[in-house]
Amino acid sequence: MKQQSQPQPYSPENPPMFHSNDKIDLRELFKALWDGKLVIILVTALFTGASICFALLAQEWWSSSAKITKVQPQNLAAYQQQVKQFQPVFDIYQEDGTVLVNKELDRLVHSEVLFQRFVNAFNSTNNKKVFLDNSIDFHEFNGSIGTNASDMTADEVRALYAKWFDRISASKVDKKNDNSPYTISFQTTSKESSFELLSSYIEATESSVHQDAFNNLRAVVNGKKNELIQQKRILESQASNKLLVEIQRAKYAAQIAKSAGVDRPIQTGNEKELFSIDLGAKGLEAKVKALESVKNLSVVEPRLQQIDAKLEMLDNLAIDRTVEFQTFRFLENVEQPITRDKPKRALIVVLGTLLGGMLSVAIVLIRFVFRKED
Repeated sequence: MKQQSQPQPYSPENPPMFHSNDKIDLRELFKALWDGKLVIILVTALFTGASICFALLAQEWWSSSAKITKVQPQNLAAYQQQVKQFQPVFDIYQEDGTVLVNKELDRLVHSEVLFQRFVNAFNSTNNKKVFLDNSIDFHEFNGSIGTNASDMTADEVRALYAKWFDRISASKVDKKNDNSPYTISFQTTSKESSFELLSSYIEATESSVHQDAFNNLRAVVNGKKNELIQQKRILESQASNKLLVEIQRAKYAAQIAKSAGVDRPIQTGNEKELFSIDLGAKGLEAKVKALESVKNLSVVEPRLQQIDAKLEMLDNLAIDRTVEFQTFRFLENVEQPITRDKPKRALIVVLGTLLGGMLSVAIVLIRFVFRKED
């Protein structure tokens, strides 16, 4: 029996051998493509038609936008007047006539603070949800795609709202600049609705920020009023105790004066004496009657007059919530979009045609390879 020769391993001295039919002839390749031109044309046309249909039937999305920044001082004049009318209540008036100005109210009328409140309110998911729940366009869109919140799970409802939340945004034009203006936008299914909804949402957000500004002012004023009331109670308690002590001292001094037989005022020259009898017995008895008849404690504690004046001022001042002011100003007004965000119809058709062409060529070449091997 002949022993079969083992195949030699490949080496520089023993290179691999290729058969002539393993070589690819470009002429055959082009001929195969030419022979399969009908397949290429049909598949490419099919994909082109499908991409055209998809581009025409796909949901359109349009975005209206505007550019905003913080307001000028004159835009806050009305609100500033409402805030600063309470300034005397917060200031401290010293006995020498100097006034210590309190800065607590300044932060309420700071333009940057109010502008940031508007941006935060615009991006608030809670505000977006409230606005969408009251939006006819939002409910009509959900109805057109066959979604009903009552038939959806909690996760599906959150996912639906999350998609719409992303379509309402306020972002810095230059993220590296702290004073950069903001671009605000609202994306919906038509250019008309995007313009109307953005305008309505800006108005709703501005109204919400206005009410928050007035609520903050009211909270600060109420806090100051409570503080003054507490101070008044403390000072009244101190004044009452001081008055009782004076009455008791006067009574003891009157008893001492009677025992000493001093009926009329005298000069002892000792003003620091605990129970002074300088007024005499009759004078001290009159002093006791006068002290017991005191009803206005500010006679004993003058600081009560200032607190009472501030409390009376607070009772007479009111916050006018109807005053108009701006928390932002437009650098670019809201305009209807000129071009839609998506679908990009020309791009879809081009990509669909290219995909169809590549797939059809691949089909023809695969068929050619299998026929060649057979």
